[in-house]
Amino acid sequence: LGAMLLSNPANPTGQSLEGDELEAYVKIARDLGVCLLMDEFYSHYYYDGEAVAPEDGGADDDSNWPKTVSSAKYIDDVNEDPVVIVNGLTKNWRCPGFRVCWLVAPKPIVEMLGSAGSFLDGGANAPLQKLALPLMDLDFIRRDTWALQKHFKIKRDFLLAELAKLGITVQWEPTATFYIWADLSALPSPLNDCLCFLEECVKHNVICVPGVFFDINPREIRNLTKSKCINFVRFSYGPPMRNLTKGIEQMGKMISHWRKNQMRASAYAKESFGE
Repeated sequence: LGAMLLSNPANPTGQSLEGDELEAYVKIARDLGVCLLMDEFYSHYYYDGEAVAPEDGGADDDSNWPKTVSSAKYIDDVNEDPVVIVNGLTKNWRCPGFRVCWLVAPKPIVEMLGSAGSFLDGGANAPLQKLALPLMDLDFIRRDTWALQKHFKIKRDFLLAELAKLGITVQWEPTATFYIWADLSALPSPLNDCLCFLEECVKHNVICVPGVFFDINPREIRNLTKSKCINFVRFSYGPPMRNLTKGIEQMGKMISHWRKNQMRASAYAKESFGE
């Protein structure tokens, strides 16, 4: 094994490697000389921190930070440990159009990737890099992250509660990111198949991501219908609350219809796609 790529916190489950467990990953990479590639783009989206937000009575200064997680905490020597951390403005700062990210890695890797980026696309443009500088102010990051976590926790809790009412279960309640990995198994057929579920959602102006899109299936050897993820979808609570509310309303109508008109997923596929 030459390298391992991890998204932490994880997309699509919203789970997180932290503390001793995360430290063990870094130590194993160091001991074995395996490159640990850490995608930390969602590292500000945590909802289970113990610190008290300033608006709830916590200190409003550098002594009181919202919860964030990074493998950087466990790196002994940035130029020796085989760890590459990738972060950027796309998720934590909600600035996807900037196309600005950065690395924490041994100097030779940073130089090599910098050269590659310059050669392939010229790198991030200078005006947007300049605009990004105020976003790196630590006091801004602290205040922005407090606000972000409060805002997204409200939407997470709303969506979890409403999905439960629809009969959609969640085995792993997300403690981070803005995604929910939801189980459709209890829904009427064919909605318990993630591909059929998506097809019907689209008809109701709702979008989700079928679980099979996250399955590890090299060269598509395994048939999609045999995937362990066939009964799962990923929902996002990134959109505004009004969109989430409307989406829940539309899914409720969709599920009510299919409770009265169930059919096997295979029959649905044949009727809809001639397969």
